[in-house]
Amino acid sequence: MASHYERELRAVLVGSPDGVRAVTRSCSASEKAKVMQVIRRPFLVVRAAGSGTAGAGDLLAVRGDISLPIEVKTTKDKKVYLSGRTWEQYLDLQNEGERCGLMPIYAMRLKGVRGDSWRIFKVETSKLTGPASVIARRVPSLPLTRNGKPHLDWDQGLPLHKFLALLCRDEESYSQTAEILRSKATAWTEQAEARKIEDEIIVAKQQQEPEEWMRKFRL
Repeated sequence: MASHYERELRAVLVGSPDGVRAVTRSCSASEKAKVMQVIRRPFLVVRAAGSGTAGAGDLLAVRGDISLPIEVKTTKDKKVYLSGRTWEQYLDLQNEGERCGLMPIYAMRLKGVRGDSWRIFKVETSKLTGPASVIARRVPSLPLTRNGKPHLDWDQGLPLHKFLALLCRDEESYSQTAEILRSKATAWTEQAEARKIEDEIIVAKQQQEPEEWMRKFRL
């Protein structure tokens, strides 16, 4: 049977007004407004068969522009370390994300807090395209322990209301954001090339100056 918190998240992602009201009951007006955007652009959400194994996650959220395997974690502690079965789940999510060009995410629900109690983390993959690649730039990866191993830290996650604000922008906004990012990348490349040329000119002048000084000295 699906957990209460899986059902809570599913009700939000499918755009249920009752589900949205329930999860935002203690949120600020701004947070509520951002979550409510999902009512306009909802997902089809199904509980994955064989939940928690083979990279399926617990939920699969699907819309025309993006698909998200979701692993749901509920805890009273702000930090959750992955080991044994939970570490295998992470590796499976990462492998399937790479294989299928998806962005698997962890949805972490902290018990006993007011406001937005959900935090979102992405599993690092390298083959994202389209809206997923734009969204991924704004979603934090699982932070690393001192030993370099991914884990969950609620304080470092992206609040659900901000995540939904990203997901529910229209496609034109995604295109504009992608174009801005491309323009910035081009500008940075041009600036780097200009600095490289300036450095080469400075080096050339420095090499010439001793030669000119020696020539004057001989005269």
